[in-house]
Amino acid sequence: MPAVDKLLLEEALQDSPQTRSLLSVFEEDAGTLTDYTNQLLQAMQRVYGAQNEMCLATQQLSKQLLAYEKQNFALGKGDEEVISTLHYFSKVVDELNILHSELAKQLADTMVLPIIQFREKDLTEVSTLKDLFGLASNEHDLSMAKYSRLPKRRENEKLKTEVVKEVANARRKQHLSSLQYYCALNALQYRKRIAMMEPMLGYTQGQINFFKKGAEMFSKRMDSFLSSVSNMVQSIQGELDAEADAMRVSQQDLLSVNESVYTPDSDVTSPAINRNLIQKAGYLNLRNKTGLVTTTWDRLYFFTQGGNLMCQPRGAVAGGLIQDLDNCSVMAVDCEDRRYCFQITTPTGKSGITLQAESKKEYEEWICAINNISRQIYLTDNPEAVAIKLNQTALQAVTPITSFGKKHESLRPSQNVKNMEMESDKIIPKELSTKPDCTELIAPGTPIQFDMVLPATEFLDQNRGGRRTNPFGESEDSKNDEEDSLLQQMFVVRFLGSMAVQSDDTNEVIYEAMRQVLAARAIHNIFRTTESHLMVTTKSLRLIDPQTQVTRTTFELASVTQFAAHQDNKRLLGFVVRVTESLGEESMSANIFESNTEGEKICYAISLGKEIIEAQKLNFRKILFKTVNIFPCKKRGLR
Repeated sequence: MPAVDKLLLEEALQDSPQTRSLLSVFEEDAGTLTDYTNQLLQAMQRVYGAQNEMCLATQQLSKQLLAYEKQNFALGKGDEEVISTLHYFSKVVDELNILHSELAKQLADTMVLPIIQFREKDLTEVSTLKDLFGLASNEHDLSMAKYSRLPKRRENEKLKTEVVKEVANARRKQHLSSLQYYCALNALQYRKRIAMMEPMLGYTQGQINFFKKGAEMFSKRMDSFLSSVSNMVQSIQGELDAEADAMRVSQQDLLSVNESVYTPDSDVTSPAINRNLIQKAGYLNLRNKTGLVTTTWDRLYFFTQGGNLMCQPRGAVAGGLIQDLDNCSVMAVDCEDRRYCFQITTPTGKSGITLQAESKKEYEEWICAINNISRQIYLTDNPEAVAIKLNQTALQAVTPITSFGKKHESLRPSQNVKNMEMESDKIIPKELSTKPDCTELIAPGTPIQFDMVLPATEFLDQNRGGRRTNPFGESEDSKNDEEDSLLQQMFVVRFLGSMAVQSDDTNEVIYEAMRQVLAARAIHNIFRTTESHLMVTTKSLRLIDPQTQVTRTTFELASVTQFAAHQDNKRLLGFVVRVTESLGEESMSANIFESNTEGEKICYAISLGKEIIEAQKLNFRKILFKTVNIFPCKKRGLR
């Protein structure tokens, strides 16, 4: 016999749209089976009625044969043989009537009764369990909606405990009803085969017994066939019994799980979070605007597919595209006093969708998964290994690692500005020095600043008399600077962090700063980033607020001594700024950013600005040299 399709009991608790879609197929099959069973029962009842009518007809025929003797025929002589013959036929018909009566009784017991029992017991049970499952599912949805509306800021522990208990009870009730419903549907796949074959087996055996007793007209071949059918029914019955026992054991095991399976957000303090996910699926609440100030939250099933975020409503056959996650950013947000909310932002900086997770574990895993997908890790040959490597690299930054720069030995030379000489209008890089120890680049225990502007930087700006920006985003000479600048390029970047460094002789200091900043964000669960527009000119690097156009901070291009992009993650870049403090001492800091485009493009723009500055200096020297040579001649002419 071919394998029987079954619903997996292990997926009953998750209640995913795929399971619901498969469940709808089983329900459709059960509905079709019910209609067919009713029609088949009508046909079998008609056969049984015809057999009963045959019994009455043969009984009446026997009486009519005996009544021939009592007829007063005018010419009735010589009918004795006929009468005796009819008496014999009457006995034969009476014997046949007995056989027909036995056949009618056998058809009632072996053909009509099993199909009636199958309809009244199995199909009715499935219909009842379907209604109970629907009620339990609706009750669970209502309890989850009530749980999702729990306030975040003004928590009421008593109310929260009641709602959580209500959710757990509703989820347990739904789980139990779904298990019973799935078991009934699985068993129905076996019983329908028995229900179709057992009545016909009883009908055929009754007919064969009838004809065997009457004339023995059937061959041994039919007997062997009926024997094989009987063995088949017994085999299916044995499989049903074994499957019923297995489902019973599995149901008991699934119902004996820990209470935390039913309780949402059971482990808030230290949930086991997988930060290496490159795909994720589960239920989330989606925020939808219904008016200017009104919103609704819909609980939908979300899953990732490649670089896309898909959404599949319950009962739908397939999911639809909600958001392209490539180069997107995700951050935690406070939304309508709800917990575990996060927002996905498009590469252009436009706010995307706002989602709410069920628990802290789901909340952080969704953010980590979207971050990993936005880096396009899924396009690599082994995305799981790449994700694990990136997260391990981040976690290793708790202590300095001297071997971090070894993997960059075979890569291209650094875009080091400080170690470059101008010869014949060409930039010739000096030979790379030996790779320094990371403790020589960044002192152990150096604090990391995740804000856009350091308070110390503001203090230094005030003491060294640097140019400051007004609240409207324009400095006194900003317009003139932009008009005079030969280079103006705008990039969308997100500030990740900055920290003090001890050297700017090599780009390894930027790689080490990237590693420590990303590690600190991963360890402290910092997902928020500040998005800005980076304006690269021949005079400065300006970070501008994209909404208010206020200049957040400015770095003089001449003070940028080192800049580089990450070799593995092309969207990461950083640069080192050397400034002079109030006491005459110099300080250096590394600033790390994430861009929507490749970091190499921004590094190229900075390098181009440096070259323009050098070219302007060279032209200025030539003009000054000519002026000095011409001025004495004019003086001699006057004499």
